[in-house]
Amino acid sequence: MLSSTNFWMGFAGLVYLVAGVFVLRKEISAARGWDKLIALGCVFIAVPLAVFAPEHFHGGPSYIQEMAPVWMPARWFWPYLVGCALLAAATSLTVRKFVRLSSTLLGLMFFLFVCMIYIPFVLAHPESRFAWTSALRDLSFAGGAWALAGLHSRASSPQQSKWMILFGRIVIAMAAIFFAVIHFLHPEFAPGVPLEKMTPSWIPLPSVWGYLAGGILLAGGIGLALNKQSRIAATSIGALMTVLTLSLYLLILILAHGGSEINEALNYVADTWLYAGAALALASALPGDPDRVEKT
Repeated sequence: MLSSTNFWMGFAGLVYLVAGVFVLRKEISAARGWDKLIALGCVFIAVPLAVFAPEHFHGGPSYIQEMAPVWMPARWFWPYLVGCALLAAATSLTVRKFVRLSSTLLGLMFFLFVCMIYIPFVLAHPESRFAWTSALRDLSFAGGAWALAGLHSRASSPQQSKWMILFGRIVIAMAAIFFAVIHFLHPEFAPGVPLEKMTPSWIPLPSVWGYLAGGILLAGGIGLALNKQSRIAATSIGALMTVLTLSLYLLILILAHGGSEINEALNYVADTWLYAGAALALASALPGDPDRVEKT
């Protein structure tokens, strides 16, 4: 049975997806080839943020509140603040207003999540690959947001822009390479951001998809790390995560039964799509093909 939280999570995501594509319709129409997908990077960030927001409002007193460090005062308050921040950032990226400010603050929020929640968990459980995955996932979210901020501050603050984009490229490369290794070691787990979910039994040749995703992530991560064909590398990671979101994880969501199963599926859809958005936002900030630039 669909809970009210799950309903509002799905409804918010759908509204922001339709609105984001509508606002960008001319830019998408004018873009060529893979640039059409890159143009959707902001939308692919905004939609998951909108999905996560209702969970913070309705789930504030539960497990989200418990994620706040024990030393923080008024722990009941922070999930609601984060929910408001997520909605504000999603709205800004969707309507394309104050993008530099919102993406800068969004990156800072995810960076604080890494420092305050995930790094302590990694230090307490260094043997857990899931702890490392979660830390690198949110660090990539921060990197994608800051790369987007760097793109929008290139004219006014070129040096700051350079460092923000460099940070995004390095952390997304680190995450992609780590995720690739996990896929090679544990191909039976669902491809994408390698968390606890196993690939469903109804997927044919599940290990093959794990190895394939690992290969794409490894190639893209190495390209970003070495700064070789980095825009293509970031786009390939974003394209992989987009395909996985719209095929595998969306299908898992459609076939889900019960509130907890639907909630888990919604979170996997949003996580994977947000990683896609971070990679595509980075691609938009990276230089394109020099030959193509000269021709245009």
